[in-house]
Amino acid sequence: MDKIKTIMIPFDFTKASRNALEYAVKFVGRLDHIKIVLAYVSGNCNLQLSPENFENLEKKYAGLLQNKLEWEIQEGKLVDTLLEIKKKDKIDLIIMGTAGDDKLGDNQHTNTAKLVLACNCPVLVVPKSYSEYNLVNIALVIGKEEIDDTKRLVTLLMIARKFNAKVHVLTVENEPVLYGYSKEEEKNESAIEYYLETFYQERAFIKNDDILDGINTYGIKNEIDLVTILPRNHAESGKPSEAELTQRLILNSKIPLLILE
Repeated sequence: MDKIKTIMIPFDFTKASRNALEYAVKFVGRLDHIKIVLAYVSGNCNLQLSPENFENLEKKYAGLLQNKLEWEIQEGKLVDTLLEIKKKDKIDLIIMGTAGDDKLGDNQHTNTAKLVLACNCPVLVVPKSYSEYNLVNIALVIGKEEIDDTKRLVTLLMIARKFNAKVHVLTVENEPVLYGYSKEEEKNESAIEYYLETFYQERAFIKNDDILDGINTYGIKNEIDLVTILPRNHAESGKPSEAELTQRLILNSKIPLLILE
């Protein structure tokens, strides 16, 4: 993928999905020709399927986008249907809302995590409580392991270019071992310098037994607008993780989260 052309938003008229749409509209901007596809997967209750609901939404954003909002309205199992739409419409990026730590959102948490882990494209998760929009500082979180597919960094480069954003590369030291000097980490450094070009701002190592807390602490201190991770659940070499960190971040991050697949 050399350009983000089409974005899909799983949309059901909830606050979380509306927030994701607001974020996507600002992400695309008035001058970009990126298409936004709203994917509505109907279940047992279709009270939101009134034509007025769709028309009002289209009118609201008509002057803010180059392209008219597009709709995909289908029935079926949520995650499976979204994956089918993603394949059919050649989606480059999924932007979706999540209920964050809202206990009433357990089903949504599960569906969000399932889609992220099953989807073979980048997913940007927007917490329901997130109301500001900025893309000045991005944090790329990596560990000691060698990045299995460095080409996934291309999406991050495209976003950094679009917004002229600075990328901070962060490692949370949560084990009593030496960080920053292994062959794998040297390879990662070379790949990051190559793919992120002049947008690479700094390399940071912070000590924290809890990786999630370390990321959030660093994010607040450095005014990070987007956290980016490279989960190993699709690793081509080595033992894939159980994606526990990915799921924890999806459920608890206060900052928008970009999962590069």
